[in-house]
Amino acid sequence: MSLITLTTDFGADSPYVAAMKGVILSHNPAARIVDVTHSVPPQDVRQGAWVLEEAAPWWPAGTIHVCVVDPGVGTSRKMICAVIADRLYLAPDNGLLSRLARRHRPTTIVALESRQHWLPTVSNTFHGRDILAPVAARLSLGLEPRELGPPLPELVDIAWSEVSVMPGKIKGTVRSIDSFGNLVTDIPADKLADVPTDPEKVRVQCDEHETQGLFKTYGDQPQMTLVAIIGSSGYLELAIVGDSAAMMLGVRAGTPVAVVW
Repeated sequence: MSLITLTTDFGADSPYVAAMKGVILSHNPAARIVDVTHSVPPQDVRQGAWVLEEAAPWWPAGTIHVCVVDPGVGTSRKMICAVIADRLYLAPDNGLLSRLARRHRPTTIVALESRQHWLPTVSNTFHGRDILAPVAARLSLGLEPRELGPPLPELVDIAWSEVSVMPGKIKGTVRSIDSFGNLVTDIPADKLADVPTDPEKVRVQCDEHETQGLFKTYGDQPQMTLVAIIGSSGYLELAIVGDSAAMMLGVRAGTPVAVVW
């Protein structure tokens, strides 16, 4: 399989992205490289984990996902290869893969310690180029993950806040803001199965803002209205119809959200 994706916090116009692609193509000129995103907020491992949970599972089995959000680059944190749901992930072991691992238990985890698969010279500040990129290329040419280093029992996890469900109320948080300015919460659709959708019976609160009802589409409400829907990621979202909820409401990731009925 020669399909390799890149997910980083480098920025869309970063020369670092081009450097990684150059290393991969130098080892495997036939590799297909696809950018998932390079717009993860800088050093924000949590947002990177949410991006991967939402995007990576839709790729074909055998895809090699190279993931670099690495505020601890050059420290003692490990670089790893993990096989999760028949896809390969190369990443720092800092919690970046923790959302994926909660959905599907990894079948293989190895530490990247076999230096013969790295570049000859390794920078202390760019392991994406000097370790992950050449390893991804070699995996695309048939190298087995077990040849990369010793096995590990588990991935590093992050302490994720849990959605609280109680009679007449569900409490969560805004976990990310998408490119439209919609507020994506950590409240999954299955937690809302027994919640009434009637605007007269249910309220969704975010900070000091409130909307009534749970709707199916943005178009169910007039322009410039705050609306609550289940988004394509399967989580509750808050949106301003035709505008950015994040800008209009001044809400950031981490803001509490409550569904009350």
